[in-house]
Amino acid sequence: MRSAFKWLLRLVLALALAALVVGFWKREEIQRLMAVNSLFSVEKIVYNFSHMDEAFLNTDLPRGDGPTWELPYGPGFDLPDGTDQWIEDRAVTSLLVMQDGAIRFEEYYLGTGPDDRRISWSVAKSYLSALFGILMAEGAISSLDDPVAQYAPELKGSAYDTATIRNVLNMASGVTFDEDYLDYDSDINRMGRVVALGGELDDFAASLRDSFVAPGETWQYVSIDTHVIGMVIRGATGRSVAELLTEKVIEPLGLERDGYYITDGAGVAFVLGGLNFTTRDFARFGQLILQGGERDGRQIVPADWIDTSTWPSAPTDPGEIGYGYQWWIPVGAHEGEFMARGIYGQYIYFDQPRGVLIVTTGADRKFREPGVNELNVEMFRKIAQSL
Repeated sequence: MRSAFKWLLRLVLALALAALVVGFWKREEIQRLMAVNSLFSVEKIVYNFSHMDEAFLNTDLPRGDGPTWELPYGPGFDLPDGTDQWIEDRAVTSLLVMQDGAIRFEEYYLGTGPDDRRISWSVAKSYLSALFGILMAEGAISSLDDPVAQYAPELKGSAYDTATIRNVLNMASGVTFDEDYLDYDSDINRMGRVVALGGELDDFAASLRDSFVAPGETWQYVSIDTHVIGMVIRGATGRSVAELLTEKVIEPLGLERDGYYITDGAGVAFVLGGLNFTTRDFARFGQLILQGGERDGRQIVPADWIDTSTWPSAPTDPGEIGYGYQWWIPVGAHEGEFMARGIYGQYIYFDQPRGVLIVTTGADRKFREPGVNELNVEMFRKIAQSL
């Protein structure tokens, strides 16, 4: 009996030691997984969204050695009635309003400040669209109607086998993908755990096998489509998206601070939502787009690509919000009104005829409630019209 007890004790000690060894060996992965599981908690969400580099692998996007693009301050103005309540209700962390290249309003909330590098979430998709337009103009990619597998052969045999570049730009791949952020077992949350645990998103994309319609038939927001665009860019150029975005967009912008991308375990940028910049640096990108891709006489993003990509070309149902090539077009939009949009209240809103740009960051845990996006657009329109 005593020998059996000793044997059991040794076994327990051995298992405990093995658990300690594995825990130490995998401590970074475990810490990242824990961070993902508490990323959106009410107590931590505001802090986390300014410190994503503490929770995820990442790579720098250096601003370069050029001078900062100075954003002058114009005359102040009174925000329209209801803005203060909207800021509180939507857990806005920063609001910046520009008109004709000058800052008309800038404020930070919930303990954040101008030096915070905030997570973009899906606003990053519109940055990737701009980069794609540059590469198209340079001839790296021959046609939007090329199959994605031509540039990313690992997608052959997957649900993306017959999808074209235009299909994924339009979020019309037809790939079955559950984008429910509130469901722990959804595809979008499984993908988040792949990133947290150091897995590879290329493998995740290639593992998808099911489609619900043929490519191009209908629009359905599928964030992994954006990763596939990144795969196409990497396959066409032989370079990383982070390197290309830095060279062709970030350095010419004259940012105040370096940015960074969240990456997966292979160092591949999380292009569908992993950019981190200050609010003013998000505004510099927005101002570039607002003025047709040109800054100080240099055409950085082709103007015709901006026009094309911000047009509602996706096969959405009549009366629904429109979608272009990784840009959103609000219901009832006038010409030149479009936006980049990310979960939890990240927006870059454009009203080109008025010369207005509005940038918001947020930690809105109620962003999925019906009508929230429409409410936000209504507020942006009221602010633009009050200038």
